[in-house]
Amino acid sequence: MKIASTLGFVCLALALTGLASLPANSESTPATPAGLPGARPALDAAQFPTLQAAFDALPAEGGVVRLPAGTFEINQPLVLRASDVCIEGAGTATHIKNVNEDQQPALIVEHPDGAQDRKNELWRVRLANFRITGNEKSGHGIDARLVNEIFIEGVTVSQHGGDGIRLDRCYEDPRICDSLITYNRGTGLDLLGCHDIVVASNQFEENQDALHCLDGFNLTMSGNALDDHLGHGVVIENTYGSVVAANMIEECNGTAIILDRDCYGITLSANVIAHNGGGVDLRDAHGCAVSANTFTLMKTDALRIGPASGRIAVSGNSFCDSYIGEGSVKRRTDDLQAAGLVLAGAREVGISGNVFSGLQPKALALEGDAASQGVLFSDNLTVDAETDVAKLKDAAGNLVTDNLPSASQTSP
Repeated sequence: MKIASTLGFVCLALALTGLASLPANSESTPATPAGLPGARPALDAAQFPTLQAAFDALPAEGGVVRLPAGTFEINQPLVLRASDVCIEGAGTATHIKNVNEDQQPALIVEHPDGAQDRKNELWRVRLANFRITGNEKSGHGIDARLVNEIFIEGVTVSQHGGDGIRLDRCYEDPRICDSLITYNRGTGLDLLGCHDIVVASNQFEENQDALHCLDGFNLTMSGNALDDHLGHGVVIENTYGSVVAANMIEECNGTAIILDRDCYGITLSANVIAHNGGGVDLRDAHGCAVSANTFTLMKTDALRIGPASGRIAVSGNSFCDSYIGEGSVKRRTDDLQAAGLVLAGAREVGISGNVFSGLQPKALALEGDAASQGVLFSDNLTVDAETDVAKLKDAAGNLVTDNLPSASQTSP
């Protein structure tokens, strides 16, 4: 028994000695935590004397600035000058208030050397979850210049004297999502020379115009709500290959959607365009499609195709008043007008499978000094509305066939 105990003690001592002699990096010994390699600290703006000081503390390689809840008045623009940056607040509890009355922006995002040309670009900036407001004498809300892959998400931008959000030559992949853009004296979202743009699930209300896309490429605008604008809804100029789909555009004093200055290859589809001054105005557009939209209670010209436009497909749309059932009519008490389709000297237009109902003065009207030519008008249904179909049919180079003028006269 004594021999066994002695041997056991010796073995235990040898084992402990062996463990102690293992190298420090052995898998049997966990390493002491020393921080995640490559990690950058998230800066808490509450620990700095100003928001600008927090922005300036970002390292050259980028990082995160957390904005606390609170109201932060500024009287000169905040300037963000770094790539690979995320500025994130605590929702609308974080309120940046621009009290400047000298037409200065609230937030400028640009390269430290300025934004004169593409040699001075920033990349990958995310602005998220805060509220930024101005006044009628301030400038733009967010003014981003030559910033590629900018991502604006969950931001409230309101009451600025200029545009709400202005993206100037943000060429590569700008995204504006889930934001509230309201009561700005300029354009809600102004896209100047941007490419491959996503504008999704935002709400625009009572700006001058809701959105401009000028001199750009590949706008994808979907799932947005536009309401009560003092001017127009969506203005697209000199832009190629875009889609405006599944949006609600209501009660703009001007026109809901305008395509002008050499637009081509654009689809306008599945939008509800309700009670605006005008619906869709194709001023200078080619190779475009207008399909599956609902045009309700347009004061003038639900769809106008002008003399500088051609090769347009118009199909599956409903042009209508507010008729709601057999023997029953409900109309807006402030305006009874429900306008239709106007061809003003357009060329090569296919119009098929549409329903025109209860429209004034005409479901289809021909206007302009030059006759519209190369027009196919087929398989459409017209209810309780007059048309210029006979005049269209008599013009050379047009084909009018297989349309159904309904005998129903249920609307007064």
